[in-house]
Amino acid sequence: MRRRTSLPWLLALAAVPAPLVGQIGKAPVAFVHVNVVPMDRERVLADHTVVVQDGRILAVGPAATTPIPPGALEVRGQNMYLMPGLAEMHAHIPSGGAPPASVARVLFLYVANGITTVRGMLGHASHLALKRRVEVGHVVGPRIYTSGPSLNGRSVPTPAAAVRAVEEQHRAGYDFLKIHPGIQRDVFDSLAATALRLEMRMAGHVPLDVGLARVLEAGYWSIDHLDGYAEALVGAGSPVSPKESRFFGLNLAAHLDEAGIADLARATRTAGVWNVPTESLIENLLGGDDPVVLAGRPEMRYVAQDVIDRWMDRAQGLRDEIQEVDRWRFIETRRRLIKALHEAGAGLLLGSDAPQVFNVPGFSIHRELALLVEAGLTPFEALQTGTVNVAAFLGSEAESGTVAVGKRADLILLEANPLEGITATGEVAGVMYGGRWLSPEAIAEHLETLVER
Repeated sequence: MRRRTSLPWLLALAAVPAPLVGQIGKAPVAFVHVNVVPMDRERVLADHTVVVQDGRILAVGPAATTPIPPGALEVRGQNMYLMPGLAEMHAHIPSGGAPPASVARVLFLYVANGITTVRGMLGHASHLALKRRVEVGHVVGPRIYTSGPSLNGRSVPTPAAAVRAVEEQHRAGYDFLKIHPGIQRDVFDSLAATALRLEMRMAGHVPLDVGLARVLEAGYWSIDHLDGYAEALVGAGSPVSPKESRFFGLNLAAHLDEAGIADLARATRTAGVWNVPTESLIENLLGGDDPVVLAGRPEMRYVAQDVIDRWMDRAQGLRDEIQEVDRWRFIETRRRLIKALHEAGAGLLLGSDAPQVFNVPGFSIHRELALLVEAGLTPFEALQTGTVNVAAFLGSEAESGTVAVGKRADLILLEANPLEGITATGEVAGVMYGGRWLSPEAIAEHLETLVER
């Protein structure tokens, strides 16, 4: 007997045209005369053929000598670049009472932009079923890793409640625990001990009562938004206490001692804790572009006007509250921290926190990559945060992260070389997710159905 929870995901298929719900194994696909950016090191394999069958990369070799299997679908790749699919490591997926069409919409926006893996950072029971339906090809979407429901000061107010919550999420089969603000230190200690016992990983925010040092000691899987670092950088003798922090330490901007950045980066590396900066979220809210300009970005056509209005109000409210000089000092400090973490060998992962303020799913990852380059990473180093770094983080190096024989066929075809200009990742000429090919025509046609205005 089928569980009733499967019905919404069957209904979601009505929102996705049948040609987009791809199959694997019917026939091989060959990308011919394409330039490959394998991401194993900084290089381009010019004029190659890449053959895919049964969801895996079957062959990678020079176009002149690599045979194309009989009956293969040939994708012409002259003057184009094929690279591994990207990841959104701080994603949100509609849940609970969200209409099935809303779920299908968000997942398609990710895939249409070459995002073939997402890490859902606010999980729900429905996401466990959804990830399985995506894996078997019943729903168009990226591979999903999901947290359980939020663990915060309200959901786990006591040590006993924290133990119960971790045990419940472990039994349910979630991939990790999402930590939100408000958790008290004694509660966190019980939560962390239970997570260690059950081998459940923790990721997300750094509660103020816990602090960065304790989170590093606890071995977080990842810290998101660079949370906790501003508080740890408050200079000795500052008139403002780190415990007064608001919005990732924005109100502490005038009191940050940047001399401590290198030490924090080294401590993060020693602890083996990764970071997902979500810099685009911060700079959307606080940066140089006026909210009216942000609302006019091309990808906003896929967002309802009332949502855009709320985003504009939030961004303008923060800008009115904090002086421009402090907002820019906060941004520059974060950029220096990103560069320092990278140079120290502390792992960075690509994530934008979408859909959030002016971050449209999929589109925002391309903007996040550009901001990583602005922070001082090279295009290749920025691309690593969404490919090989993700594979290392997830322990899936044998399956993903590079273009190589035997790897999963998660691929993006681009109009230009992303190693020469990071904005090339936004020039998508087709996406293969789990061996299923989405042509640029199919992507464009379905995107047109998602336009809000």
